[in-house]
Amino acid sequence: MDYDRYDRIRAVQWQGEYLRLLDQRLLPGEERWIDCTDASHITQAIKDLAVRGAPAIGIAAAWGVALAAKQGESLDEVLATLRAARPTAVNLMWALDRMKKRIAAGADAAALVREAQAIQDEDLAANRQMGELGAALIRTHSGVLTHCNTGSLATAGFGTALGVIRAGVAMGRVDHVYAGETRPWQQGARLTMWELVRDGIPAQLIADSAAAHLMKSGAVQWVIVGADRIAANGDTANKIGTYQLAIAAKYHGVKFMVVAPSSTVDMATGTGEEIEIELRDPAELLSTAGKRTVVEGAQAWNPVFDVTPAELIDAIVTERGVIERPNSLAMQAMFGW
Repeated sequence: MDYDRYDRIRAVQWQGEYLRLLDQRLLPGEERWIDCTDASHITQAIKDLAVRGAPAIGIAAAWGVALAAKQGESLDEVLATLRAARPTAVNLMWALDRMKKRIAAGADAAALVREAQAIQDEDLAANRQMGELGAALIRTHSGVLTHCNTGSLATAGFGTALGVIRAGVAMGRVDHVYAGETRPWQQGARLTMWELVRDGIPAQLIADSAAAHLMKSGAVQWVIVGADRIAANGDTANKIGTYQLAIAAKYHGVKFMVVAPSSTVDMATGTGEEIEIELRDPAELLSTAGKRTVVEGAQAWNPVFDVTPAELIDAIVTERGVIERPNSLAMQAMFGW
């Protein structure tokens, strides 16, 4: 496939002595880069959502460890601080555990730089593999709906769910894309639409609350989303709003696909009930682009993830293969260790 056409964005860039991150809080209005010169800068960028998307968070954290090693910092402290930056996305823990294993084996700073680069390179290769596997499930001339941002901005490049969509467009299987806005941070509106427009992919933005009505119209054959953590039984934590999309899809006979690298699979977590759901500042709901839009004194509840039960998922796509109608046995067969 023509990767040059559909794979041009790199939001996480190692510069040899520092990490450069595309500040996703400012898109699409401004393309500003943040130069992170130490691990604490990277930790703050993860906390502040300047870098976001489970794979990209893991990659950035790996570079944070490598940078700390080059600067002679206490790696135990850096590992602990980075681990606490975001609780739900398992890729963060996975990448840090991988770096920790290399440290325990005596890796020096140069070796840790190579390991971080390997994590980034492997993610890109995995995304391309998942794109082709997922697209093969889609019939020609389909419409698809996606949620949040799962593209190049959220990964090393190409994307997970958006990678499947990109591959589907390139293969003539996807004719039209709908993106939910994804309140309160508007990742679908700000980021996914930015990527789709840049790639020249026919797409329309919808209000999150229009999704069921869209499905009823027959315009959508697949909902395709990413994941921040997949439990051992196939339950999947993803951006808030995913669960209600899965319920609506089941009612309307629309297929539901989860796309994520195997690093997102957490076989130590038995079910979705065990996944910690991150609660963020209620002010994110009470404001839009930093401007207060809700009356003073109002309260808000702001979970940023929800869990979709495995029985609502038609396919989980990873670089290792596709699990259709996921359950504990199927997950164990592919990911058990």
